Amino acid sequence: GPGIVEAAPWRRGQKSCAPRDLVLLGFAHVPTLRPLLAALFLAMFLLTLLGNALIVLLTALDPALRVPMYFFLRHLALLEISFSLDIAPRLLVTLLRPGRGVSPAGCALQLLLVLSCVTSECFLLTAMAWDRYVAICRPLHYGAIMSPRLCHLLAATCWLAGVPVSLVFTVWLFSFPFCGPRGIRHFFCDIAPLLSLVCADTRVFEASVLAATVLVMIVPFCLIATSYSKILATMLRMPSATGRHKALSTCASHLIVVALFYGTTGVIHLRPKASYSPESKQVVSLSYTLVTPMLNPLIYSLRNKEAKAALGRVCCHRQESGPHE
Repeated sequence: GPGIVEAAPWRRGQKSCAPRDLVLLGFAHVPTLRPLLAALFLAMFLLTLLGNALIVLLTALDPALRVPMYFFLRHLALLEISFSLDIAPRLLVTLLRPGRGVSPAGCALQLLLVLSCVTSECFLLTAMAWDRYVAICRPLHYGAIMSPRLCHLLAATCWLAGVPVSLVFTVWLFSFPFCGPRGIRHFFCDIAPLLSLVCADTRVFEASVLAATVLVMIVPFCLIATSYSKILATMLRMPSATGRHKALSTCASHLIVVALFYGTTGVIHLRPKASYSPESKQVVSLSYTLVTPMLNPLIYSLRNKEAKAALGRVCCHRQESGPHE
């Protein structure tokens, strides 16, 4: 069969580099925990889909939530759904059917989507921080500045910005010869674990990854930090305690997400060939691939009276309109 022909050049001692299946070794170091981890990750995956789908529906159905803040929140929820669909199914397969091969094309596609989603999320979180800055520091001009046209333009830019970045690095990485062992010590196809399988000089590639990471992560992070420092300065000047509290609660939820996302992605991507073990990297990666997408809807909506009220209105409206149909 074609599989035998493809595998033939990979007999020990032969250096030919034909494309062959790679194997994800996610959590291979804890084989006894695999069924338990699979159950836990499946629950997290379903919660992520449910929570984010609820936000997409609420922000689309409830007229009171048709404001820029919830427009961006809807896009963040859609992004988290895409990200989870890219990571979780393959992670579950890796845990339940260890040793199953992934084609180089399948691996490249997963890397492409991961890089694209991470880049888009960096920019989207920046757009959301800027929206909060305009709302709190320039309240009188908010309606004029955050026009529907600008919001749509910002959202489209955030989604599309990830595509060139991810395409360049995915095509570049997969153009290298993979002559090492075929096991990827991770639960998804990421740059760092794939680099360890490459038998070529990757210094230029690594330097470019670092430069892109700084541009895609550090620059947005600085913009977010600037937005919030200005928000904080404005809040401290507010005469009423309720005004201060309202502004702070709106921004606190956003800051939690930003800290979680940037803290964990930064640790992984700023040092792609760092000394700490792939096993410890897997645990850190879990944070931004599974934990953050699950927490986003909880952080944004459970701490938010408007979203809770909207949920009540949508549910009541459905119940009222039900019997008449």
